[in-house]
Amino acid sequence: MPHDISIIATITVGLVLALLGGLLAYKLRLPPLVGYLIAGVALGPFTPGFVGDAHLASQLAEIGVILLMFGVGLHFSIKDLLEVHRIAVPGAIAQIAVATGSGVALALLWGWTIGAGLTLGLALSVASTVVLLRALEQRNALDSVNGRIAVGWLVVEDLVMVLALVLLPALAGVLGGDARGVAAQFSGDSLATALVLTLGKVAVFVALVVLVGTRLVPWLLEMVARTGSRELFTLSVLAVALGIAYGSAELFGVSFALGAFFAGVVLSESDFSRQAAADSLPLKDAFAVLFFVSVGMLFDPGILVRQPLAVMAVVLLIVFGKSIAAFAIVLAGGYPVTTALTVSASLAQIGEFSFILAGLGVALGLFPPEGRDLILAGAILSIALNPLVFATVDPLTSWFRARPRLLALLERSGDRLATLSERADGIELKDHAIIVGYGRVGEIIGGALKAQGFPFVVIEENRRRVEELRKQSVTAIYGDATAAGVLQAAGVDRARLLIIAIPQGFQKRRIIELARKANPHIDTAVRTHRASELAYLKGQGVGLAIMGRREVALGLLRYALSSLGLSDDKAHAIVQTARMSGEGGAFEREPDVELPEGTPELRKHRENDEGI
Repeated sequence: MPHDISIIATITVGLVLALLGGLLAYKLRLPPLVGYLIAGVALGPFTPGFVGDAHLASQLAEIGVILLMFGVGLHFSIKDLLEVHRIAVPGAIAQIAVATGSGVALALLWGWTIGAGLTLGLALSVASTVVLLRALEQRNALDSVNGRIAVGWLVVEDLVMVLALVLLPALAGVLGGDARGVAAQFSGDSLATALVLTLGKVAVFVALVVLVGTRLVPWLLEMVARTGSRELFTLSVLAVALGIAYGSAELFGVSFALGAFFAGVVLSESDFSRQAAADSLPLKDAFAVLFFVSVGMLFDPGILVRQPLAVMAVVLLIVFGKSIAAFAIVLAGGYPVTTALTVSASLAQIGEFSFILAGLGVALGLFPPEGRDLILAGAILSIALNPLVFATVDPLTSWFRARPRLLALLERSGDRLATLSERADGIELKDHAIIVGYGRVGEIIGGALKAQGFPFVVIEENRRRVEELRKQSVTAIYGDATAAGVLQAAGVDRARLLIIAIPQGFQKRRIIELARKANPHIDTAVRTHRASELAYLKGQGVGLAIMGRREVALGLLRYALSSLGLSDDKAHAIVQTARMSGEGGAFEREPDVELPEGTPELRKHRENDEGI
């Protein structure tokens, strides 16, 4: 061809191989990230066939890093972090210290320098936010208290790694590598001067971003949004992300990653954050894929043959070492075993920050190339094993709960949240409702029942929420409704109605089984997210099973029909026909048995309703 097409060839072959690798990983029930890394291995110089341009791939990967960190900043919420700061901040810092110390010890055992050991330890200490979010979403646990703690923990890890990216170049000379940046040029051999200059530049940059960026960037996006052009808005978001990242590197000598992170933070608290995230998502995903492909290109699979014991040691440190340390730290903080297991499983892998740190370490002369190969091997294997690690959380939870003495020993703490009784004293209700889960859905139901004077009991896994409910004179029980004794503590054998408002599908079936076993005549109302689950619940004869997204559509349909001139009865009939047909929506059982008379209070409400 008359012109150079190496960049087109690298992008095209990289994306095609990433697609094939991602599909294969999906079929094997592995995170697509594994497929992207393997695609990079196939594209790299260590395997036969087409070899991509590594220099171009690395530059494309930088864009991927910028957009990845911009996305992390967009989703960074100071409010969410403050909610779990008691465990997330000290826990993450302690776990990083333990993992880094273990990495240094391992490196010294191999004859590496302190600088190489520090780089190895830091790279192994931080888990992949991408992998964690995907795992929590698959388990419908992202909004749970354990999920928020795990995400908050990783946010703290990310912030520490951002600081490490800033300090490593300044400390490289002292640690045996090549010092980089303005701080190194003017500091000579003075470590204190290097740190002061580096942190000073970062402080000036952060101050400018916070004081100027928080006013200028939202104003710019608002002005662009008024044009009504979606493409201009998308362009402005990308210009902000790439512009701040590039400007921070050129003017202040900080990394692209740090600049992009703060660009996202600037937008995270604005009214445009959700739209910015949505508009940048396609490009972020595409370049993030190229980032992982470029990382895979650097991996030499021969390391698995040349140094199998070293690879095994790295994987064991990631999967077991970090997890055991996190498990102990969470329990020491006064949190239950379920939280400790969730956080431990979340940390049993490494990802994007590990690759960035390894690459920086090699560039600074701190880290040997074979160390990067070990980190890549550890990442691929730990990410592949992570679904299996998460699959052990529920069996291990059941195992611990079957041994109450061991559980009491592990959860012993002076923290009042950890010692909060799972049972609420004095529950002497009859014909009451039980609400399992008091999130956004359960809170609306509970508020309405309380306003109407209906008695109800809440079962909730968030200890803080249970305390708040008790302060409001609401009968609340801390615990997992699938655990032995929790439904009994709520008086399920005397209850009239069971409302399951949690998103986790695998727990709903077990809760229904336990409730029916204790009270065969209990009425049930269930929240669901999938049509297949709706069909199952219908077969189980539940009173009401409702799928939220379709009910929103049906509510809009009813309003539209009334607005277009149909009578309320006709509109209601059409909506009911749509609700009972097709896939999803809601299922409501026809009354087939006479409900018990109930308490005088319930009879009074029923008589009032019939008299209307």
